[in-house]
Amino acid sequence: MDPLEDVLTLLETRGRLSAGLEAGGRWAVRFEAPEAVKFNAVRRGSCLLEVDGVDEPIGLAEGDCYLLTRPRPFTLRSDAGVVPVEAGPVFTAAEGGVARVGDGDDVFLLGGAFSFGTRAQELLLDQLPPVIHIPAGTRHAETVRWALTVIDQELTDRPMAATLVAERLAVVMLVHVLRLHLARDPHASSGWLAGLGDPVIAEALTCLHRDPARPWTVAELAHTTSVSRSTLAARFKATVGQGPLEYLTRWRIELAARQLRDGGETLAAIARSVGYGSESALSVAFKRVVGVPPGDYRRQPTMT
Repeated sequence: MDPLEDVLTLLETRGRLSAGLEAGGRWAVRFEAPEAVKFNAVRRGSCLLEVDGVDEPIGLAEGDCYLLTRPRPFTLRSDAGVVPVEAGPVFTAAEGGVARVGDGDDVFLLGGAFSFGTRAQELLLDQLPPVIHIPAGTRHAETVRWALTVIDQELTDRPMAATLVAERLAVVMLVHVLRLHLARDPHASSGWLAGLGDPVIAEALTCLHRDPARPWTVAELAHTTSVSRSTLAARFKATVGQGPLEYLTRWRIELAARQLRDGGETLAAIARSVGYGSESALSVAFKRVVGVPPGDYRRQPTMT
């Protein structure tokens, strides 16, 4: 698997859908800070998105979608100057999976959220901007639009397993949103995500993820990426924020932590699977990265 697939799999990424929002006339809805990563897609009409801490409102047109990666309150509105109503009562009164506000049906938004495992904040979300806006007509937007159309059909027609299909398609949409974000503005991300925007660093990351138990050296990685050892080391550090072997150590610990949370393997087996020759070697590295020994972590699986 590639690094993006590895991380999304490790984080047990799940998509879930909420009621749609139909609006018309002049309207505004204020949402509390979402607990999960929130998305909305404009299926009809247009509106404005205002996110606390983001200076300018974002204009949303038909076919646009956006991802909120931080737990910040936000407002959707037809235009400035309208006093917003709270989203809670609006969505509590939803009928047939659709909440309604204002006068008419000029605008329709399909929404949902993504949930992740315990390490999502550090491994993924902190490396993204607070809002990712995907305008219609941009690269990957066609696939996003296709996924949204099928989600809409599933929720409208309600064939067998409709919710399951829709939630899986939401994860497909997330992957394409992240791909587009990285292709459009790789410098807006940080850490390993920023590395995916650099062909040399992306190749090195792929090697490390493909075979994390291998005793990699910087020289071996440099050979696979056809650059000098010093070039790879400097470029990796500047882009990812840590050296290649430091990154490898942290990724091994993430893999070990996942196995500890699952609880099915002995510490010796986990150590071997992630490239450590003994339990003690893994324990030393694990405590240095996570702050507690593996045994304590296993007894407290919700620790981050």
